[in-house]
Amino acid sequence: MTTGGRAAEPEVIWSRPQRTGRGPKPAHSRGSIAAEAVRIADVEGIDAVSMRRVAAGIGAGTMSLYNYVPRKEDLYELMVDAVSGEYELTPPTGDWRADLLGLARQARGLMHRHPWLPRLLSPVHGFSPNALRYLEHTLACLAPLDVPDGEKLELVAAVNGAVATFVAGELDLAERARALPWSEAAERGVRAAWLGSRLETGEYPRLAAALATGAVPVTAAGPELADVFDRSVERLLGAWGP
Repeated sequence: MTTGGRAAEPEVIWSRPQRTGRGPKPAHSRGSIAAEAVRIADVEGIDAVSMRRVAAGIGAGTMSLYNYVPRKEDLYELMVDAVSGEYELTPPTGDWRADLLGLARQARGLMHRHPWLPRLLSPVHGFSPNALRYLEHTLACLAPLDVPDGEKLELVAAVNGAVATFVAGELDLAERARALPWSEAAERGVRAAWLGSRLETGEYPRLAAALATGAVPVTAAGPELADVFDRSVERLLGAWGP
C-alpha cells in the first residue's frame, strides 16, 4: 500500500517495482538516481544529498522522484549498494586470510573514494543485491576455514567493522589537515618534537621503546598507514583458525 508514492507500511526497496503507477516507460532508473546521489556526496559530502538535489540533477521533479525512491533512507541504501558494486570479486585463491586481506584493502580504497560511506554503513543495508554478492563471495573465500558458517559471517562483520573504524580515523585526520593554517608536515614536525621531548624525560620508557622499533603513532598520517592497516587486519584474521 502506498500514499503519494510513499510506502504506508514497511517494505524493502529491492522488492518494490522500479517505479509505481501507470503510464509510459519510466524516464529514470534506480541506477541513475543512485549515481547522481553518489556524485553529489563524493563532491560535497553526504549532508548535501537531498531528494531535491538528486531530482534536479537527473532532470526530474522532487515529488516525482518519490515514485522511484519512497524515502531518503531508501536513497542511502541505493547509494551503498551502488558503490558496493565496485568490488572486484576475483576467484578465491585457497588462502582465506590473503583473500580477506585483499577484500579489506579494497574496502579501504572504496571508503577513501567515497568518504561518506562509513557514515551510512548499517546492518540494515547489508542485504542489497551487491552486498549479497559480496557476502557470498567472502563465504566462498572462507571455505577452507573450519568453523561454523555463522562464525564466518561474524568474522566478515568484524573485519568490515575494523576497516570502517580505521578509515574513519584516516578521514578525520585528513579533514583536520585541510583545516590547518599551516602545512601538515609542519604540524607533524612540531608534534614529533614535543613527543620526543617528553620521551627524553624517561617517564615513559615503554612507550619510548615501542616507538624506537619504528611503530607508527596512532596520530600519524601518510602512506605508512597502509602497512599499519595490513598488520591490523592480519592480526584480526590471525585470531581465527589454525
